[in-house]
Amino acid sequence: MDKIQPRMKTHYDTYVRAKLQEEFAFSNSHQIPTLEKIVLNVGVGEAAKDQKLLVSVVEELEMISGQKANTNRAKRSISNFQLREGMPVGASVTLRRDRMWFFLDRLISTAIPRIRDFRGLSTKSFDGRGNYTMGIREQIIFPEINFDNVKKIHGMDLTFVTSTQKDDEGFALLRALGFPFRGEVPVQVGASA
Repeated sequence: MDKIQPRMKTHYDTYVRAKLQEEFAFSNSHQIPTLEKIVLNVGVGEAAKDQKLLVSVVEELEMISGQKANTNRAKRSISNFQLREGMPVGASVTLRRDRMWFFLDRLISTAIPRIRDFRGLSTKSFDGRGNYTMGIREQIIFPEINFDNVKKIHGMDLTFVTSTQKDDEGFALLRALGFPFRGEVPVQVGASA
């Protein structure tokens, strides 16, 4: 049985790699930046008091990502927050390879256009090492989530880890993949120019 090639991966291989090699004049094809992984992280501060909330967050994260979520636990005790070491405080998922490309396609083509009052992604969320982090205020922008079954609206952080160490190369990669940054015309996946 043939494996389905993710549409975003095909777009990256046929269009983005050549564009980046031309833009930055890379002499070696291994210098061309690529997306290595996407990390989805949800912090649930109330998880210590409401265990059912953490269970629903983990289930929603699994629906969104298509793989099992890890429960994050507190590394140390903080008395002001009534937090003890080892208590569950959130959930996260790390996507790689084909699942990463399928998720990225769904995020750009389906979820981001559903964000209320969306004016574009900030270009200031790079970490200085070519990685980009964006926050989402409501998990209901993902079509996999049934609004009637949502226990509580919560946000999440998405971190896009690239193979480059430079922000300008990471920005060029994400822009070519179709990220709708502020003040930019979005690139259509599959477009060749």
